Amino acid sequence: MASKHRLVIVRHGESSWNQENRFCGWFDADLSEKGMEEAKRGAQAIKDAGLKFDICYTSVLKRAIKTLWTIMEGTDQMWLPVVRTWRLNERHYGGLTGLNKAETAEKHGEEQVKIWRRSFDIPPPPMDGEHPYHKIISESRRYKGLNPGELPTCESLKDTIARALPFWNDVIAPQIKAGKNVIIAAHGNSLRGIVKHLEGMSDAAIMELNLPTGIPIVYELDDNLKPVKPMSFLGDEETVKKAMEAVAAQGKAKK
Repeated sequence: MASKHRLVIVRHGESSWNQENRFCGWFDADLSEKGMEEAKRGAQAIKDAGLKFDICYTSVLKRAIKTLWTIMEGTDQMWLPVVRTWRLNERHYGGLTGLNKAETAEKHGEEQVKIWRRSFDIPPPPMDGEHPYHKIISESRRYKGLNPGELPTCESLKDTIARALPFWNDVIAPQIKAGKNVIIAAHGNSLRGIVKHLEGMSDAAIMELNLPTGIPIVYELDDNLKPVKPMSFLGDEETVKKAMEAVAAQGKAKK
């Protein structure tokens, strides 16, 4: 039996912009009340499972950070080191940022929106200097340390994975291999990159996979960091059943 490593990943709870059905991306939307509840339930599930961590990773966006805080507080592990990185941020939705899905369909047509949302490598239009959220995002102090060319103006899922994976490979994977128990609280699209890598999923399969919000997902990994069994969900029976059905309905088998 290969020695096993454990990894926990959790997608942040619902944000205020999720609630309004707006493209959020790098805009720093807060958790909604429902999102806080989801994070608290996630914390309880981790507590019930008796999971202890050594190091935590998250993005530089408060919806993921607060989800992590809530889990740390609910499990009495607030003393743990936390590494925040832009590389785990949500996908940058470029010019679509701030638009709700209906407005976007009106402006760009339903077909085009479907292409952006469902294609692996076609990015949305870039965010230009005139965009109402350009200043607040592109000139944010949290991105001052980025190298020229690293700050995106828009991203496809492929682009998002391309900047998240080096962080996984260079920073997180060595910690897991060293025997550390790791939790990552991040976003649907940056976590997709990690799941795609772990499970060797095709571009088409990962496009179909929507990870549930606020529900901790546990991976058991061998020494090569390959899953030894499918991802499992933590929570009460009903929560887990719903999460499994939602993920199963998305054609995970299309390897």
